[in-house]
Amino acid sequence: MSTSIPQRSSTLSDKTVSQDVKLLPRHIAIIMDGNGRWAQQRDLPRIEGHRQGVSSVRRTVEECARLNIEQLTLFCLSSENWKRPSHELDFLMHLLEQYMIEERGLLMKQGIRVQVIGRREGIPDRVLNEINKTIELTSANQGTTLCLAINYGARGEISDALKQIACQIETGLLKATDVDEQLISENLYTSGMPDPDLLIRTSGEMRISNFLLWQISYAELWVTEKFWPEFTEEDLHQAMNVFATRNRRFGGLTS
Repeated sequence: MSTSIPQRSSTLSDKTVSQDVKLLPRHIAIIMDGNGRWAQQRDLPRIEGHRQGVSSVRRTVEECARLNIEQLTLFCLSSENWKRPSHELDFLMHLLEQYMIEERGLLMKQGIRVQVIGRREGIPDRVLNEINKTIELTSANQGTTLCLAINYGARGEISDALKQIACQIETGLLKATDVDEQLISENLYTSGMPDPDLLIRTSGEMRISNFLLWQISYAELWVTEKFWPEFTEEDLHQAMNVFATRNRRFGGLTS
């Protein structure tokens, strides 16, 4: 299922992706939703859904690297997710630590550069250490940027950006009249990154969930009923092919 937006003609197959780079999204962002419900439907513990979700992450990252997508941003853990049971959070931290260790070889082989956005408070030191190692190890890679949003909330991100700007005004480095959209963008966690062109959400939920609120102003939205553990390369292709048919006017008129 996808939102209804004016389209231009296309005959692309859902199982293939256009080789015309002008039709490919530069930056794909994904809200990976439905791990717990996938598990519950199968009478499995919720943590098994998270475990299976890692396989979907691997498939998606590899396919974006193969297609030379400039950036892939994955919503791994929201700032609101700390309300979940402690055993589930502990398992999520374990999965994150394990991913950072076990995927390094593949990340290096495919030239993927890892970045992380979000607040670091609450994340165990052992996990932060592995995150930092992976970021440093992959920093010179020239392929797809894999950005992981961990302990991330868009409202918190905007608040942090405004605090930084306010401090610069208080110290005289800036004037209030200097504040504009560009300055705010430069003080967000995503400073220097392109805005997402395509936002994908799994599990059929029709909401943004406090994810990249500033950055997705003109992103194309695509929603699938599939839960994240079920998400495949073919689903990614389908989303990208729908994106290729969208008429992106950015508030202007179609020529």
